[in-house]
Amino acid sequence: MSQLPDAPEAGSQEPNLDFEGTTPYEDYVHADVLTHLQDLRSDEPGELAFLVTTQVMELWFTAIVHEWDTAAEALRQDELPRALAALRRSCYELVALNASWEPLARLTPAEFNAFRAILGEGSGFQSAMYRRMEFLLGEKSAAMLVPHRGSPRVYAELEKALQEPSLYDEALRYLARRGEPVPRAVLERDVTERYVSDPGVEEVWARVYASGTSTGPEGPADAVGDGGGERLRLGEALTEVAELVWRWRNDHLVATRRAMGAKRGTGGSPGVAWLEKRAAKNVFPELWAARSHV
Repeated sequence: MSQLPDAPEAGSQEPNLDFEGTTPYEDYVHADVLTHLQDLRSDEPGELAFLVTTQVMELWFTAIVHEWDTAAEALRQDELPRALAALRRSCYELVALNASWEPLARLTPAEFNAFRAILGEGSGFQSAMYRRMEFLLGEKSAAMLVPHRGSPRVYAELEKALQEPSLYDEALRYLARRGEPVPRAVLERDVTERYVSDPGVEEVWARVYASGTSTGPEGPADAVGDGGGERLRLGEALTEVAELVWRWRNDHLVATRRAMGAKRGTGGSPGVAWLEKRAAKNVFPELWAARSHV
């Protein structure tokens, strides 16, 4: 006779294990879909770690884009607390994203190169969601839409992101509405073009940092009562984002150096040389330059 599970004791709260179809967890998370998306093309042990890690990165890109879109919209509506909350969440997500490099950085050159050839022309710079992240940071380039012409939905989403003001554009417009002397040329610039550092914006941030006090993105406003503390918290929240993006780029560089040295990258990229140029660039550059004047 088969053994039946013991009946739960009176008053106990056992989890429900009997469902008509799939579990509510599966219906919400779609774990079965996620865990069967790995289309391995070799027998090399390191390929699964590479593929899963890359897919996890794409999910974090999606979450971060959502947070930055939320922050940009909140700034447009002059809802600074909502913007700061979204930026704060994105920082936690960026920390998790950056940690994703650990499994890849530990692949030896032999382990990585054992399956590298199966990537063919595939390269991370072709990631549409990562491109949306870069657009939100002000790194606009119409040329980066070209690889996605064969995917109408993806192309339309990227084109929309190209045409919209970046997160940084919205932050500067917010400051201007608060009376800060943001140069008109910056406020009226072509937002489809890459953002270029402006001395006038550097002066604005130096003024914000010199006049306000704050304990960080979540700290209290200053005693001046003119909102300077709020503007400073915005500056600090953006600086935190910028630092974590810079760390992402450097971790990408280090992981690539460890795995493949100075070889040319897949997809025709220069590999490490290109990553070095990206890692050397500051995100929200005036926020960093302004610190020298406070």
